[in-house]
Formats: sequence, C-alpha cells, structure tokens
Amino acid sequence: MMTTMRSTQILRSTQTPRSTQPLRRTATALLATATLATASLALAPTALATAHHTAAGAVWRGAWATSPQEPSAPLGPNWSQQGFANHTVRQTVRVSASGTRARIELSNRYGTTPLRVTGATVARTAGGGAIQAGSARTLRFDGRTSATVPVGGTLLSDGAPFQVEAFETLTVTLYLADETGPATYHQFAGATTYRAGGDHRADVSGAAFTETSASTYYLTGVEVSGGRDTFRRDGIVTFGDSITDGVGSATDADNRYPDELAERLAATGSPRAVLNHGIAGNQVVNDTTWAGEKALTRFREDVLNERGVRTVILLEGINDIGGSTVSFPAAPTPDVSVAALIKGHKTLIRQAHAKGLKVVGATLTPVKGSFYDTPANEAKRDAFNAWVRTSGAYDAVVDFDRTVADPSDPDRILPAYDSGDHLHPSDAGYRAMAAALDLDAL
Repeated sequence: MMTTMRSTQILRSTQTPRSTQPLRRTATALLATATLATASLALAPTALATAHHTAAGAVWRGAWATSPQEPSAPLGPNWSQQGFANHTVRQTVRVSASGTRARIELSNRYGTTPLRVTGATVARTAGGGAIQAGSARTLRFDGRTSATVPVGGTLLSDGAPFQVEAFETLTVTLYLADETGPATYHQFAGATTYRAGGDHRADVSGAAFTETSASTYYLTGVEVSGGRDTFRRDGIVTFGDSITDGVGSATDADNRYPDELAERLAATGSPRAVLNHGIAGNQVVNDTTWAGEKALTRFREDVLNERGVRTVILLEGINDIGGSTVSFPAAPTPDVSVAALIKGHKTLIRQAHAKGLKVVGATLTPVKGSFYDTPANEAKRDAFNAWVRTSGAYDAVVDFDRTVADPSDPDRILPAYDSGDHLHPSDAGYRAMAAALDLDAL
C-alpha cells in the first residue's frame, strides 16, 4: 500500500534552526568529527542540544523516545499536575535498538521550577514494578549521581556500561526526593508506570510500588551506543497523533504500529530503530489545552533533533479536521481548512528535507461511526487523502486509509481492525498498518 512518489535529493542544512522552546536534541551532519567534553549536558531554553559524540568517541542513537507534554488531566487523574515529593518512580520501556552502553534523556520542558533528580538507575524489567536481580546500573550526570534539570531544559545522563538488545524491556527508576512541582509528562504511555513513597531505587521487588499510572513522567528518551550497529544512522521517527501513539492497543503489549514496524524490519534482517513521537489528540495547525503544542511547533524539537534518524513517517490531521466539531475532552478548536492542513504538511516536509530526512506521508484512516463522523469532516478527509496520494510532495506514500478500511464500506474501519470506537485501530489494525509500509521505500 506504500508507493514511492519521487526521488528527492537529500540536502543538509548548515544553519541552526531557531526555536523559542528548549532544544532536546541536535542532529549534526558531521558525525565523524563532532565531539563533546562531557556525555551529559543540561540545556537551558536557548542552548544547543548535545551532538552525537562524547569525549570518548561514542556515537549515540535513539532506541526509545516519547514526546513531552504540558501537565494536564483531560481523561482522568494522573500525577502530572501535582508532581512528586519523596517518590520513587519506575517506568518501563521497550527499546528497538541494541548497544553496549545506555543513557537516558529527561525533560523539564514544561516545568515551573528546576527539577532535582536525587538519583536514577536503569535495569532489566522482571515484570510489574520489579527488576531483575543484579541488573541495575546507577546512572550518573556529569559524573554525579544527582542532577538538576533547569526550567524548560533537557538532561542527558552519562553513558553507563549496559548491554542492551533490541526489543528488550528496560526499567528506568527515578528517585525524586524534593518537591518537583507540575511534571512534564506524556499522557498516553501504552505502558504502566509505578510509584512508591520514599527511596526504593535499590529494590528488586516491586512490592513497594503500589501506585500505578498510564503516563510517563520526565523520561523522554533512551539512547544506546556501541555494538554491531555503532555507526548506523537509519532510524525512523513515526510522527503524529493518537493513532501513532497507539491508542486502542493493549497496555504493556507493545503492539502500536511503530512497535510492529520495528519487529517487521528485524524479521527481514534489516533491523532499524523506530522512535514513536505521537501525541494523542495532537493537531498540525492548532495548539490545544490538553494534547500538546501543534505539530508545526513541536516537530523541530521532537523530530529534527532526534539522533541517528534518516526517515520520518508523517500521519497527522484528523484532529485538525474533527476538532472543531466536538467538545470532548476540551472545547472545540478553530476550524482548519484542507488548504491550511496541506500547507502545514508542506512546512513539515520542507523542514525535514532541510535536515536530510526522507518523509513518508500517510493517508488519514476512516472515521465513520466515530465522534468525528460528519459529512463535512468526511469530505475534508477525502480531499486531504487525495492530495497525499497524488501531490508528489512526499518522498513516498503509505495508504493507511485503504489498508484498514472495510471494503464493503470504505469510509468505515474494518470491524476486525476496530478497537471499538470506530476511530482507533485494534492490535490487529496496527499490525496491518505496519505491514502496509514498503520497507524498500523506507
């Protein structure tokens, strides 16, 4: 279902992009020469993010990622608005790249006070809030076991010797002794986060971790270096809204379409990191009060500064189309015309090409029977999808619309692929989406 639209000459920008938000990452073209005096750097809002190399010559690449969001509680209580005080937080993530060293990225992008991290570890997951005995490694920050992330900033830990295999589930433990204030988080984790009162960094058992959340907090990346894939720069970023985020898939099962894509690539003998930068409810053109800054703002931070990436898959726009017609979970957003949505996509494509990234455009999946189902919204979706298929604006196109549609009712998602709300795919639907991608075109 994916076809190559045109061959694009890859351009590399020598200019640093402007941003009013704190930069999380910088992809640099000169991989062979860039070095840093330290493997860890806390970034102020106007500072540059770290380059690929450390003083020891390590080349870092993303193995897992998520996009930070402003504290909110649109779909029920979570821990973001009150933050933490004398809490230990354990978060489990499945990585899609291997290496011999690991480091984490913490974001205080939306914090109102400096974030004090008393200590952090990485370990192999044993299930629930437990970790495998003997696997925990203390993470350091510029040689110290504690660190402070400035307001609006990002922090990378030092690299820790830690053998990581692709598709392994890791547990990152943060001890937050001081009051944090509202926490930068990611609303839909698709995985369970665990919390305990007091300092339980050293616990192997998960017995103390009696509180759970469906969101992640502060943790926005896991990176690896070393191993057989040391110099690979062929990672894929999946960028979009809830359908990229994996809403509708089973919790703790890693069945989102980006997960399934990473597994498919590995099964064909061409493993590549796949980094998920979807945010449920996100829009291309409009900011929202609960679903993150618009794609036009966050694309630079969340995609263009990601390390080790070559391709971005762009699936976003259904919330722009439907957001003006619904009042849940927040007030309707301004109406977005098809022309405005196309203009937004063209801007993202232009920015990606300037960074040397290939862009795969995706059609918007069916909405019939969902809360977005109106004749006007369907007309917009059809018009936008026609442009995606025929414009030649992308380097390649994947037709997710036709992939998951019911052949007998093409405006509706196939029942076998429907999670139940007639908008978000099920696990089977996400597998079908991953299978639709042309791996050669990637």
